[in-house]
Amino acid sequence: MVRRVEITDTTLRDAHQSLMATRMKTESMLPIAEKIDLVGFHSAEVWGGATFDVAIRYLNEDPWERIRKLKRQFKRTPLQMLLRGQNLVGYRNYPDDVVEKFVEKAAIVGIDIFRVFDALNDSRNLETAVRSVKRMSAHAQGTICYTTSPVHTLEKYLEFAKELVAMECDSICIKDMSGILSPKAGYDLVKALKKEFGLPVQVHSHSSSGMASITYSWVCEAGADVLDTAFSPLAGGASQPAVESIVSAFAGTGHDTGLDLGLLVEIADYFAQLREKYFDPVGLIDRRSERIDAHVLLHQIPGGMVSNMISQLKEMNALQRLDEVLAEVPKVREDLGYPPLVTPMSQIVGTQAVMNVVSGQRYKVVSKEAKDYVKGLYGRQPAPIREEIRSQIMGDEKPIACRPADLLKPELEKMAKEAGDLASSEEDVLTYALFPQAAPKFLKLKKEGRKRTDEEEAAVAAALAAFLARERPGIPFKRDEFKQVA
Repeated sequence: MVRRVEITDTTLRDAHQSLMATRMKTESMLPIAEKIDLVGFHSAEVWGGATFDVAIRYLNEDPWERIRKLKRQFKRTPLQMLLRGQNLVGYRNYPDDVVEKFVEKAAIVGIDIFRVFDALNDSRNLETAVRSVKRMSAHAQGTICYTTSPVHTLEKYLEFAKELVAMECDSICIKDMSGILSPKAGYDLVKALKKEFGLPVQVHSHSSSGMASITYSWVCEAGADVLDTAFSPLAGGASQPAVESIVSAFAGTGHDTGLDLGLLVEIADYFAQLREKYFDPVGLIDRRSERIDAHVLLHQIPGGMVSNMISQLKEMNALQRLDEVLAEVPKVREDLGYPPLVTPMSQIVGTQAVMNVVSGQRYKVVSKEAKDYVKGLYGRQPAPIREEIRSQIMGDEKPIACRPADLLKPELEKMAKEAGDLASSEEDVLTYALFPQAAPKFLKLKKEGRKRTDEEEAAVAAALAAFLARERPGIPFKRDEFKQVA
């Protein structure tokens, strides 16, 4: 029996976020959008993740306008975004009123499918977002962040999936952030999800370890309904498998996608030229992110996390201790209850590992973020934290037992007053609420209807150069060519 597998295209969101620091501009998306719309994809992932932050901080673009423009081009294909649960598209928990208004506006401007996840798989951090998506009659995709540890068992994943189903999620996504989902584990998880709940199951992976394409074949045998891929010039490595390869591999099988390979190759040619002329000259594509890194199968440490630790150690003149830090990471992760190494947990665990090694005494110095995590302000830890570790970090202070967002007061009205004349719409208020440090400069430029001056361009270029040096040390950056991308 032929059971067609559908494909979500990630090129306009996760692919360029994974390979080139999310720097694709809207003007580069629009010329090819109409042709992508003709392919027949299940959806096109175009928003969420880091796209919002980067648009206002580095590209001087209104992220809300990007969706409006893309929606006019995508007349057939649903638009999809990645939503970090109570974190939305930022890096902290936001109050419920901000979450509700953000989802409402996102649905109005054109988002059809919301992939909602929480780094700790704490369903309490998903409740408001999912409820808001359902209220807008959009598609709520509940997400399982996949990792491996003694406590991340098939049974635990099914328990979490049951909570997603109870929220009335329309589908379930297995989000394999590090590319460590093996073919057998993927098969077993998809098979169990389909048997227990019967909802559509989508699988999202990265090619970091080299397993993703093989895993995709196995999960389809288990009943997966949708796979995430990207066009080949922006696929592989830290990105998703190439759509052309997957379509060709499945052609004539029981999982034939039915997509036109000729049309896909035409679109890939556009991205190949874009990559060559638009991105490579300024060094935004990290060559290391395009490679297979088998080490991730052993320690689960994402490449970006390693780069951040290298930067921290350089600042401390302790780069020679990198191997000690890499060995410390799994120990810290175990101490802290096996959090998945995805933003923001990867940063919290990595920074604490650096502090443990450099200080010479474990948990002698503890970051504020690590303390907040142990206190429960990020959510429920996957496994209990050992009492001696908790006591060493928190002293006599007790962890919270409630949903973290219950401690937050409504902010929208306050943020509207703070933004003042800079905000000319509810969308501007939301932008300010999400990024109160970066938003004022962006909103001022937007209100004035002008582009950045040469001095402002130089300042942004310097900030981006510093960002790249910190996140990806050793990658050359040509500041004078920055205007091509920012």
